Amino acid sequence: MSDALPAGTPTTRPRLLLVDGHSMAYRAFFALPVEKFASSTGQPTNAVFGFTSMLANLLRDEAPTHVAVAFDLARTTFRTERYPEYKGTRDASPEPFKGQVPIIRQLLETMHVAVLDKPNFEADDILATLAAQARAQGMEVLVCTGDRDALQLVNEDVTVLYPVKGVSELARMTPAAVEARYGVGPERYPDLAALVGETSDNLPGVPGVGPKTAAKWITAYGGLEGVLASAEQVPGKAGESLRAHLDQVALNRELNRLVDDLDLPLGPADLAVQPWDRPALHTLLDELEFRTLRDRLFAMLPDDGADASTQTQAAPLDLVELAPGGLAGWLAARARTPLALDVRGTGAPAAGDAWGVALADGDGQAVAYDLADITTADEQALAAWLADADAPKVVHASKAAWHALAGRGLPLAGVTFDTELAAYLCQPDRRAYDLADLAIGYLHRELGADDASAAQGSLDLDLGGTDEARRAGERAAAVRDLSEVLAGELADRGAGGLLDELELPLVDVLARMERTGIAIDGDYLSGLERTFDAAVQGAAAEAYAVIGREVNLGSPKQLQEVLFDQLGMPRTKKIKTGYTTDAAALTDLFARTQHPFLEHLLAHRDAIRLRQTVEGLLRSVGADGRIHTTFQQTIAATGRLSSTDPNLQNIPIRTEAGRQIRRAFVVGTRHETLLTADYSQIEMRIMAHLSGDEGLIAAFRSGEDLHSYVGSRVFGVPTDEVTPAMRSKIKAMSYGLAYGLSSYGLSQQLSVEVGEASALMADYFERFGGVRDYLTGVVDVARATGWTATILGRRRYLPDLTSDNRQRREVAERMALNAPIQGSAADLIKVAMLGVDRELTRRALGSRLLLQVHDELVLEVAPGEREEVEALVREQMGAAGDRVPGGFDVPLDVSVGVGGSWHEAGH
Repeated sequence: MSDALPAGTPTTRPRLLLVDGHSMAYRAFFALPVEKFASSTGQPTNAVFGFTSMLANLLRDEAPTHVAVAFDLARTTFRTERYPEYKGTRDASPEPFKGQVPIIRQLLETMHVAVLDKPNFEADDILATLAAQARAQGMEVLVCTGDRDALQLVNEDVTVLYPVKGVSELARMTPAAVEARYGVGPERYPDLAALVGETSDNLPGVPGVGPKTAAKWITAYGGLEGVLASAEQVPGKAGESLRAHLDQVALNRELNRLVDDLDLPLGPADLAVQPWDRPALHTLLDELEFRTLRDRLFAMLPDDGADASTQTQAAPLDLVELAPGGLAGWLAARARTPLALDVRGTGAPAAGDAWGVALADGDGQAVAYDLADITTADEQALAAWLADADAPKVVHASKAAWHALAGRGLPLAGVTFDTELAAYLCQPDRRAYDLADLAIGYLHRELGADDASAAQGSLDLDLGGTDEARRAGERAAAVRDLSEVLAGELADRGAGGLLDELELPLVDVLARMERTGIAIDGDYLSGLERTFDAAVQGAAAEAYAVIGREVNLGSPKQLQEVLFDQLGMPRTKKIKTGYTTDAAALTDLFARTQHPFLEHLLAHRDAIRLRQTVEGLLRSVGADGRIHTTFQQTIAATGRLSSTDPNLQNIPIRTEAGRQIRRAFVVGTRHETLLTADYSQIEMRIMAHLSGDEGLIAAFRSGEDLHSYVGSRVFGVPTDEVTPAMRSKIKAMSYGLAYGLSSYGLSQQLSVEVGEASALMADYFERFGGVRDYLTGVVDVARATGWTATILGRRRYLPDLTSDNRQRREVAERMALNAPIQGSAADLIKVAMLGVDRELTRRALGSRLLLQVHDELVLEVAPGEREEVEALVREQMGAAGDRVPGGFDVPLDVSVGVGGSWHEAGH
């Protein structure tokens, strides 16, 4: 009998899937950014989403006949009774994680998946018991867990699915896989773990003994009992260390042995897969705002009378196997006809590579090629078609495809439609735009297990063999069909121009920026890392000196003991594990107490954050000495670009530490200087335009300092008598109003009474009534239409504006105020980027765009081009308002700076 069947292999043998609920939920929490996964009410949902997505994949790919999920019930078990330090180093669950497990259990209930727990035992003991019972009943067993103790369950009938990356990539740990990884068979793995120890369980091993030494001893002495019995014969320092820790090793083995004979209310036969409660599941997923995941889950269901919107349809596809050299003729027969292109490979900037391509026409015919095996003639035909700007192409995630093809020396021009960008413009608040999910949602078509990663730069799949070629062809056909559906939706939403004239042309600009990267002074950055590391150590030492002992400054439990027990400080917000020690609470506590321990603790946290930022930058420096970030067009619902791997938009300019980091970004060889350009007070200029307020418009047209101008009218004094305090209050209020700031929020910002803040706002609105009317009217209009729009017509849909839930409604109202202003700023800088890039190309200049950071552009200027580049940048950024229908009512002021580093080029 083989170790395990390949994923998805049909079988008549019963297959039991067992999932360690807490383990996988916790991994899902850390795999997905919590800030990206929350309901409109503020409920974090990243663990729920990741866990449910993982379970959906397992149900689809493994096709179990029986399934159950086990959860830990409490931290106290028979193991902690035996050894109180067991798992004692684990911090309390993060606050955003709490509350998500009950939701997962609720979701499992709607899917009729059995959930088990047992007092005084762990989930792994339940899994071990069910696995033993199922094996005895002739079942095949799959155990999905992130706890390595479960490896002792592996045998010819039991396979552990162990997470390698988050919860999306699972390794199949068969007997052969366990032995290859650890040097011992599964039955001996707990012996090895007893010797080596398990940090996550707070079980110390034998000092100086690693997995290789432990495996060698276990093999030589016939298992752990033999090792312990022969301890006196083990040579060297490792032998001395073993003899000094025999009791701990024996205890470790006692504790890591899983209990497989529990008395459980359900047995394997009771765990048969059951039909889901469709209405309850649908309602819960809607409450969680999991539209994509909901579509995916319901697409998995058989057609048993469900609504047609949740049924899947197979698409007819004729996958043509052309004779060698036949691609040119196939393409010629479809000249000037839009063809869908699917690229498989990796789409990372400066490290892309394409492995396979597939093309599909509108008549259901497709061709697919493995680029490692393609003939020279066909590759030449493909390259010519890819480079032909007059050959229209439809692509999903075209920037990632651009990088993948560029890595193989193939160009990509003539993209006339990108289904990822189109879906983003139609549904800007959607969390992900994977091709497989869009196909389910729009086409009611299941593309298969290999497609979930085929978006946003992840194009990984080898194209070898008929099955893979057919899947590639199906993806290309899905892209072609999606383009037709999405084109209609774009037209209905008035967003076709945004795709054709803004987002799609920007793809090529961003791709070249990413591939170019920005040069780094590696020596300086390494020195900065040492400086911040010294600051971390110094702040810790000073904190310890204040309290007279060392503690773990990263442990909330230990900090609570220091702050509230030892130092007797005022209690912060009460949470389940005591009192919060988050950054906001400690900052407030320091403001109230000025205690030196808090001063050093906050400095320690700041230094750690800065060190981590620098460490991340150092890891990101490529072989060419440059950092190649990735600009994401589909993340921010407002239309702003985001930066990732690494994020270059979170390096501050107003702090000394941020300025130190910016000094590491330098002009590259063969170029003369960096040039930065940004808009001055862009949000307030947009506010003036949108509101039509004559006073604000006059302020910008006068050329005077905006906040002094406004302050003079609000406070009734001449401009030159506006004090710094007055100007600061006006500035805080002006920007705050654009983001829905209340009088209470203003009072908190300015540290004044609410009454004073209310009076200040009343005076402001009396002088600038157009702003008041706009802020009130934009919410009313959005409530009536269901959406709000930028100056170029980018919409954001806000259904919660009419919600009966007050909290949801107020969140949506703030979005309605913010989206037109922030989104309009995003539109303008994108227009400016296209204009700057177009002029650089038209004039055949050697200067080039490197970065976009919100309202700022960073360029690398070639020798002798500085004056011309500065002039064209000012011209194109200033002219961006010309794209606004009816014109832009206030001038766009552009500030420019130059220098050898990003910091020096600041202004």
